[in-house]
Amino acid sequence: MRTFEEYKEKLKNMRPNIYIDGKLRSRDDALLEPGINTVGVTFDAARDPEYENLVTTTSHLTGEKINRFSHIYHSQEDLMSKQKMIRTLCGKVGGCIQRCMGCDAINALYGTTKEIDVAYGTDYHERLVKYLKYYQENDLIGNAAQTDVKGDRSKRPSEQQDPDLYLRIVEKKENGIIVSGCKAHNTIAPYADEIIAIPTRMMGKEESDWAVAFAIPADTEGVTLVCRSTSPRPRVKYDAPFTKYGACDSMTVFDNVFVPWERVFMCGETKFAGRLALAFANNHRFSYCGCKPAVTDIMMGATALVADYNGIGKEPHVVDEVAELMVTAEIVYGSGVAAAATSKKNAAGALEPNFLYSNCGRYFAGVNIYHEYEILASISGGLPATLPPENDFINEATKEYMEKYIMRNPEISAENQHKLFRFISDYSCSSMGAVYQYAGVHGGGSPIMEKIGIRSFYDIESKKNIVKYLAGIEDDEK
Repeated sequence: MRTFEEYKEKLKNMRPNIYIDGKLRSRDDALLEPGINTVGVTFDAARDPEYENLVTTTSHLTGEKINRFSHIYHSQEDLMSKQKMIRTLCGKVGGCIQRCMGCDAINALYGTTKEIDVAYGTDYHERLVKYLKYYQENDLIGNAAQTDVKGDRSKRPSEQQDPDLYLRIVEKKENGIIVSGCKAHNTIAPYADEIIAIPTRMMGKEESDWAVAFAIPADTEGVTLVCRSTSPRPRVKYDAPFTKYGACDSMTVFDNVFVPWERVFMCGETKFAGRLALAFANNHRFSYCGCKPAVTDIMMGATALVADYNGIGKEPHVVDEVAELMVTAEIVYGSGVAAAATSKKNAAGALEPNFLYSNCGRYFAGVNIYHEYEILASISGGLPATLPPENDFINEATKEYMEKYIMRNPEISAENQHKLFRFISDYSCSSMGAVYQYAGVHGGGSPIMEKIGIRSFYDIESKKNIVKYLAGIEDDEK
């Protein structure tokens, strides 16, 4: 397994193909550092005795010790450990740990490639297994490039005026394929080793050019990443662990990119495009059943702590609202536990989380995220939004005023009062806080997509039959 330093050294040597704010950036650019630090926790934790057993496991392919983020799940314990790992590590960085993107993509591909091979006699699964051995041996980080830019939402891929609005196969060659298009919302892409592209939706028979899946190095010729970097506001004096971390998201452009056949895992099999899209969505929403409770843990802790600092920690309405956050965190996490406990084997012998429970958990997290922020804002009051800049707490002309008038609970120092309100300000009403709120709704799929998934797989007829039985109803003969 790699060290964090080895990972950063690899990034430095990759071809610069990242644009942020109109400038070409190398992967050691300061704007990428907060996101890189976030991913670095997954390397450091694998070597930390406190977390090693949680973050590492044994590869079923090689028998070697690997990072759990490159593992294929074969037991309920695998799934449970993954969920616990994500909640734990997200709590260390204050939000998304990001590395689950690649993990969820390789697990989705593992079962789907086997199904394609059974149906068509292809060798995609064999290719994937070879790729996974390379992926695990080198302790790689993958980005899952799934969401196409989609163009006119009322039209299918084949109906778009510009065919590149969904990633597509432009040409098939003797040694590989040429692809063109753009994937959006690609968290971790600027500091990933690999881009793993998969379909975003079901495809019709006439849409074989858009039914494509593959993996390529993130600096492959023809790949351009146009990115937005997010991190907490920089600190002058009152530094804190949270300020080290951040994220970066990319619009990943494929401009006639060559992909060798050994890295192609779907090429025109439209019947399985939707299956792969949903397999990734299922795995990723299962991941959210670990990371979203971690975010709620932070919201809950901040709400309870600011209530104490404000001197109202035992007030009935505060206790009640903190309890709401407890319920949200554990319902979402419990959905993940249920998804793991009722998981089923796929054609390749690996386990897939129960689709219904992973979607229910992700849906409940998504529709509650703004309510969680509402609770925090209600108990915090308006100060996080109007808190004077840090230098006003340092400047001798204003320092005493700030320390005097930020005081609430006399048992808590002015410095700690200041540190908490600055954290809440960063977490809830900064540019990063706003991104977290949108990510809480849309990351892993918007709530409407979870509802569609739940409806599609739910056995509503059995519920009707319960009522028919209780009401003494017998079906009319036709």
